[in-house]
Amino acid sequence: MFDEGLAELHTHLGGSVASEILWSLAHEQGIALPVKDYWEFDALVTVSDPRGVANLDALDRIYHWTELIQSSPLAVERSVHAAIGGAYRSQRITTLELRFNPMKRNRGGERDLDHIILAAVRGLDLARLEYPQVRCGLILMMDRTFEPRQNEIVIEKAIRWASRGVVGVDIAGPRPGGGRYDYTQIKPMVETAREAGLGVTIHVGEEGETGAEELGEVIEHLRPDRIGHGILAAHDPELMRLLREAGTVLEICPTSNLLTKALANEDAVRDTFRTFVENGVVFTIATDGPEMMHTHLRDELELLERIGALTREELEAANQRGHEASFIPR
Repeated sequence: MFDEGLAELHTHLGGSVASEILWSLAHEQGIALPVKDYWEFDALVTVSDPRGVANLDALDRIYHWTELIQSSPLAVERSVHAAIGGAYRSQRITTLELRFNPMKRNRGGERDLDHIILAAVRGLDLARLEYPQVRCGLILMMDRTFEPRQNEIVIEKAIRWASRGVVGVDIAGPRPGGGRYDYTQIKPMVETAREAGLGVTIHVGEEGETGAEELGEVIEHLRPDRIGHGILAAHDPELMRLLREAGTVLEICPTSNLLTKALANEDAVRDTFRTFVENGVVFTIATDGPEMMHTHLRDELELLERIGALTREELEAANQRGHEASFIPR
C-alpha cells in the first residue's frame, strides 16, 4: 500500500515542528516565554486537550507562539529542515508542501522579509540533500487580516523566489471583525501568481455561518487549483457541482476539523467523505500540522478506514491524487 510513499499537501510550518525543537529555538533566541517548564510549553504550542479548541480563534492563539518562535532566519531554516526530515523518517512522506506566512515571521518588519524566505529555502535545500526521495516545496501565505499592499508583497516575494522552491500561494487567518471575508479583493494577487506559474490554494469553507457563501465566491472568482478544507460543500449540492466541474481538489484534514469543531464527531467525518465520494468531489488527505494536532498522516488514513469513511482503495486513490495535485514540478 502507498508504494510511492505518502503525499502531504496541507501542513503549516507552525504546526509541523516538534515541541522540543521549538523549545530549544525559543531559548537560543532569548524569547521570553510565559512558562518555564517544558511540559507547560508543550501545552502552549499544541492542541493538548483531546477535546480540541473552542474555535479557530483559539487555534490562532496557539499559532501566535509558534510563529513568534520561528521569527528569525535561524529558526525558519531549522524548522523547514526539521519538518521535512521528520515527515520522511516517521511517515515516509515523499511529496510534501509546507506553507507559512513570511510576514508573520519578520517581527513586524524588524527582520528582512527576503532573509526569512531565503532561510526557508536553505532549510529546503538541506532537506533535499539529506532526503533526495522527497519532493518538497514551499507555499507562501497571504492573510485575511492584512492590508491589500501586504498581501501584494507576499505574492511579489513568492514570484521572486519561485525558482528556489516556492511553488504556490494561499490565504488564511482570522476574518476581520468575525464577518464574511471578501475574497474578490485578492483576485488581482491570485491572477498575478497564477500567471507567474505558481499554484493557487485557498483556505475557505471550513466553518462559520458565511463559510459556504465564501466557498462559492472563491470557486467562481479565484478559480483555485485546490482548496484548503472546503468541507462545508458537503451540505450544498450546487457547491459540489461547481467543485466537480472545476476539478478543484480539496485538502481535507480530518483530525484538525474534529479538534476545531468544524466537524462535530466521527460520524460527521464519515458522512462528509462519503458525500464527496458519491458526488465526484476530489480530495486529498492531510494533517494541517502534525505536531500541533498530535497526529500524523498515517493516523489520518487509519482513522478514515476505521470509521468507514473511505475504503483502502479510496485511500490509495486519494494519496495518489496528492502526488498528482502537488504544485511541485516532477
